[in-house]
Amino acid sequence: MLNYRIADGESLEYLNICPLEEISSGERLFFEIHDQPIVLINIAGMLYAIGDVCTHDNGPLGDGEIEEKSIICPRHGARFDLETGRAVRLPAIQDIPAYPVRVVDRVVQIGVPKK
Repeated sequence: MLNYRIADGESLEYLNICPLEEISSGERLFFEIHDQPIVLINIAGMLYAIGDVCTHDNGPLGDGEIEEKSIICPRHGARFDLETGRAVRLPAIQDIPAYPVRVVDRVVQIGVPKK
């Protein structure tokens, strides 16, 4: 399963990423957790965290254009749903990870599978 947003809470650990003030609307924050590149995206106050690798060609995805809760790969136009990580347009056919995001005491946290 790549959509960790629907995972059982017991199987996830939440890690502090940044103060909420550091990710304003329209901004993106790139980081790695357990050697996995992730991008945190703020769209009008809604926070999304997805894997920063296009499954079509393993290139970076996080700088892609955002359109209707989807991110478009900047190289070949593959599109992924920000909420589920589902590949919704060719040439990608494999989903990307989507992670739950929460804010606790004004700190953004990402839920990742426990190691």
